[in-house]
Amino acid sequence: MFDNVAELIDKIRLGEDSYLELKEVRFAGQKVSAPHKDSLADELAAFANSRGGVCLLGVDDSREVLGISLERLDLVEDFVRQICLDSITPPLTPVIERLTLPSSMGEQLPVLKIDVTRSLFVHKSPGGYIHRVGSAKREMAPDYLARLFQQRSQARIIRFDEQPVPGAVLDDLTDAQWQRFASPRVQDTREVLLDKLAMARPDGDGALRPTIAGVLMASADPRRWLPNAFIQAVAYRGTAILPQGDATYQLDAQDISGPLDAQVLNACHFVRKNMQIYASKDQGRHDLAQYDMTAVFEALVNAVAHRDYSIHGAKIRLRLFADRLELYSPGAIPNTMTVDSLPYRQAARNEAITSLLAKCQIPETEKTTTGRSTMMDKRGEGVQIILEQSERLSGQRPVYRLLDEAELLLIIPAAMPKTAHA
Repeated sequence: MFDNVAELIDKIRLGEDSYLELKEVRFAGQKVSAPHKDSLADELAAFANSRGGVCLLGVDDSREVLGISLERLDLVEDFVRQICLDSITPPLTPVIERLTLPSSMGEQLPVLKIDVTRSLFVHKSPGGYIHRVGSAKREMAPDYLARLFQQRSQARIIRFDEQPVPGAVLDDLTDAQWQRFASPRVQDTREVLLDKLAMARPDGDGALRPTIAGVLMASADPRRWLPNAFIQAVAYRGTAILPQGDATYQLDAQDISGPLDAQVLNACHFVRKNMQIYASKDQGRHDLAQYDMTAVFEALVNAVAHRDYSIHGAKIRLRLFADRLELYSPGAIPNTMTVDSLPYRQAARNEAITSLLAKCQIPETEKTTTGRSTMMDKRGEGVQIILEQSERLSGQRPVYRLLDEAELLLIIPAAMPKTAHA
């Protein structure tokens, strides 16, 4: 916002409004004494909870450019960054830019420009849930706050995966990734196709922007907008996580990112690479894998398709131990389903994502593992496949557990023959 100096100077001349906040910076020794950290946290959270805005540090309320001394710019930037991480929940990641502006005497003075975009989330700061009203910040009334939670989908009334992503543009979607969903028989424009697929939606200003589903399925790295939209995979040497001081307890670790279908296939590769293959000689030699890869594939597809992407700071965690596979997926079970009813009922938290996964073709090299041509089917048979095929291999039935009504854990026991040679 206000991307060139001339525009910014004109804006300062007009004074504070819904999109601009001016703050003088003062010091006490080697600490920032003004603005107060709680007050600044409220200002930044208010912008994020509204339609975004710019906070200029080094310009006072009278619109005079006072600047920040060069030797203290690092100190002020660290002050802002710490506030965004520690005083605002979920944390903010604004763009902090150093630039110079002319004072009334014509001297070019350093200032800090903090550019906050409209957020996908509702942020709480020391003053509570704050929003911007003109040039002032105000605590949100309960009914307004309820509507905002609905709009930003943490209350799950509007589907989170169909929300437009602030700051994202259609060119952020990779051509090869979104074009794979286009039918050769229909000559839609990019804009029409993306809207039909719920991969793009108009924002509050009418600009067509990628949705959550769009960036998750068609951007090179969804973490640019959703920092925790990845699979954290770790393979452990034994059956438990040892103290951090033991450097040998991890066999392999990988943060698996990219479009969701690529995450699933790369996570399957991680499991194949790290699981044991046993050679049994009881009735002629045959190989026995620890896990049925079709079941693992189904589990990973379900995790990326049904996890709650509105939970800030939560990621899918894949854990391989010597005797089991654990898969943690953020979010409670949707609607009225229970752990016991998972094999028999189906409900989609992210309908746009599941629809895209159902259209997403699987590479020929992977079809023998998955047993089908697309990433997901709509018959709701995935959980049954996970349970039955895993039990057939290991003799033990996988277990689902709901942890603190916030995370779904799947435990798949490993096949462990009595006499085996790895």
